[in-house]
Amino acid sequence: MAGRRGPRPRPDRAGVAAGAERRAGDGLSEGTDEGGTREDRSRLPPGQAVRHEHKPLHYGPVPAFRPRRWDFRIMGATEDLGSYRWTWEEFTLLPRADSVSDFHCVMRFSIPGVPWRGVSAADLVAAAPPAPEVTHVMAWGEYGYSANLRLDDFLSEGVLLATHRDGEPLAPEHGAPLRLVVPHLYGWKSVKWLRAVEYMTADRRGFWEERGYHNRADPWREQRFSHQEEPGHGPPL
Repeated sequence: MAGRRGPRPRPDRAGVAAGAERRAGDGLSEGTDEGGTREDRSRLPPGQAVRHEHKPLHYGPVPAFRPRRWDFRIMGATEDLGSYRWTWEEFTLLPRADSVSDFHCVMRFSIPGVPWRGVSAADLVAAAPPAPEVTHVMAWGEYGYSANLRLDDFLSEGVLLATHRDGEPLAPEHGAPLRLVVPHLYGWKSVKWLRAVEYMTADRRGFWEERGYHNRADPWREQRFSHQEEPGHGPPL
């Protein structure tokens, strides 16, 4: 799943915020209206505004979905040292879960109350157990895009491998056929066009985490950029 990975530029810690907020990695979207109800605004993380209408932005082209060739894998430090693979037909037979959550984009807006349907990360991990020493996962999308997560974040309530949004199958630009939804972290951690999850026994930075974004991405702490990181927040850049 290594895919295409460009050279890793040296982060500009003084000016990363200005450029980074104009880029989009996976789940980031560009909003077109503000406001929201008082309830919507009251549950926003700091520095966010409510947006309802939006268009998706992403890094690279939208990949074609070919059901007969598509598969999903769990690999890395599994409990039995093997790997797990599902075809699209097999994946559609896994138990389903529903979740409604707010989506927080690092570009300073949030979309309230998004309904998702898919396979819960907790159920998937139960079907493909990690080794006891696993501490992190890497979510792999098409073209080698990746985002790292602490295992506890991956197993948090509401985290889904989503196939549907708003009661409909995902649109291609929103990550069809499968995307990760991690509602308590900024949107770039919610990898679109998901193809694999790698179990890791140590942290390793993903695509945007190597390019100036915060390793942890907690919107309630405004963990947007790597220059904000404190010791212990992630591997050295």
